[in-house]
Amino acid sequence: MMRRRGGRGVIGAMATTAVVAGTAGAVSHRQQQRYGQQAAAQQQQAEEQQAAQDSQQQISELQAQVNSMQSQQTAPAASGGGGSDMVAQLQQLESMQAAGLLTQDQFEAAKNKLLGVS
Repeated sequence: MMRRRGGRGVIGAMATTAVVAGTAGAVSHRQQQRYGQQAAAQQQQAEEQQAAQDSQQQISELQAQVNSMQSQQTAPAASGGGGSDMVAQLQQLESMQAAGLLTQDQFEAAKNKLLGVS
């Protein structure tokens, strides 16, 4: 009778190979998931930064409009009609209030100043 000498034989080698290949595949899959999650997180962070920059730019532009309107209000009012200009300024005041740059009291004060009401 022939006796096997050491080793695992063909079936043992196949089983070991299957375990190693399965483990390598699982590790590879996990790494790919991790890299995908990192890329998604970086993309989201970049989008959030861009949104913050856009918001800051809009706030700066609206603040410049507020400053411009305030300087126009302090300048002496031109005599005469100017009705369409006044309407445009009132609309601009309303948009600034809607954007949250002016409180209701500030809006009323600016409107009254624009209309020449005390």
